[in-house]
Amino acid sequence: MSRKKLVRFKENELNPNVVQDGKPIFENIKGNWNESQFFNSNPIVVELACGRGEFAVGLARVFPQNNFIGVDIKGSRIWKGSSTATAEGIKNVAFLRTQIQQLDKFFDLGEISELWITFPDPFPRDGDEKRRLTSPKFLEMYKPLIKAGGTVHFKTDNTGLFDYTLELLQGRDDIEVLGFTHDFYQSEWKDEHFGIQTRYEKMFSDKGEKIKYLKFRFKD
Repeated sequence: MSRKKLVRFKENELNPNVVQDGKPIFENIKGNWNESQFFNSNPIVVELACGRGEFAVGLARVFPQNNFIGVDIKGSRIWKGSSTATAEGIKNVAFLRTQIQQLDKFFDLGEISELWITFPDPFPRDGDEKRRLTSPKFLEMYKPLIKAGGTVHFKTDNTGLFDYTLELLQGRDDIEVLGFTHDFYQSEWKDEHFGIQTRYEKMFSDKGEKIKYLKFRFKD
């Protein structure tokens, strides 16, 4: 392991906005994010596969009335968002280092007000469908964790994953698709995101890839 990574991992251990294995809060955070991490009762917004945390931190800047949590397993990536938030004094964002498959171990029923799935691995092979973050397996995990009426947002550059997700959602009786576009930056929703981009979104956009976006909710 490189010296740079070792330094970043050590800073994660010390930084209170990183929740990870080895910290006492890690074992008891489920159902207690507002009380134990943010010390307020504001709505909780979660970003999955947050990477370097650009989107979670960006949203936290714009919406101080909400609490934001970026989830990723890569500590060296989380370090970037964590250190940025610390340097800027942003208190309403935190990072959870865990596998997304374990999400229900860290959030209680209805604890999440809004969910973002941003540029996840598309896992294009048919045999890998269950690993896609919009597969039925993951949807069933998200459903009880999101409060009634809570919105789920999905952004990707991958046409195959987007079409798969849209077809899946439209075929379910328990889901209402609120809107979608195959060209986000030419859509009515682009201004709602305040120009906040992830590293991958910027990279794909600069290459001329069209960004796809949809939002949906689970019916009561």
